[in-house]
Amino acid sequence: MTIFRKVLVANRGEIALRIIRTLKALGIASVAVYSDADADALHVNSADEALRIGPPLSRKSYLNADNILEAAKQCGADAIHPGYGFLSENSEFALKCLEAGLTFIGPSSEVIALAGDKASAREALSKAGIPIIPGSLGELADAEEAVACADEVGYPVILKAAGGGGGRGMRIAHNGDEVRDAFKVASGEAAAAFGNGALYLEKYILNPRHIEIQLLADTFGSV
Repeated sequence: MTIFRKVLVANRGEIALRIIRTLKALGIASVAVYSDADADALHVNSADEALRIGPPLSRKSYLNADNILEAAKQCGADAIHPGYGFLSENSEFALKCLEAGLTFIGPSSEVIALAGDKASAREALSKAGIPIIPGSLGELADAEEAVACADEVGYPVILKAAGGGGGRGMRIAHNGDEVRDAFKVASGEAAAAFGNGALYLEKYILNPRHIEIQLLADTFGSV
């Protein structure tokens, strides 16, 4: 027995193909969406149904939440699978799906919002008793608070954008003056790249080993 009858895949290309293949294996009807540029794409031809959601520009198609929700309503989908990228980490879109009576296959709107702001995520992890790298809890109010925090945890430190990633809005500092300079530069870069200049600070770990762990949880409490 399947949970869903029909799932709209709000993505394109290889990402959408993988989801569509899985839906077929589970016996669930699949709906592809496409921009004008992807009308003949493989994911469109592989799905049980396909609906146009806009012109070639992603912001007018794959990032257009209203068009995607209208497509889901039009085809009678039970759920939307966002894949990764595009709207998959958009808390507002997840909430809109819920309000439209659709299941958003992914984290809740609240969890996406929490995880999307790294300063808030650090604070939540700390409150849950999970060890984190020494540094600030929550966003830094200004450069002087950053200096005080850096003096406490010890140098070198790294300032990071609270609402971004990909190496943007990050600066390493080895003393108070460098923290002040780094705060101004990193905040400006973060604001330009992500529309959010908020920063947090961590102790900078020299020559780290990066270990990434994937976790999968469902709505029934299984992790």
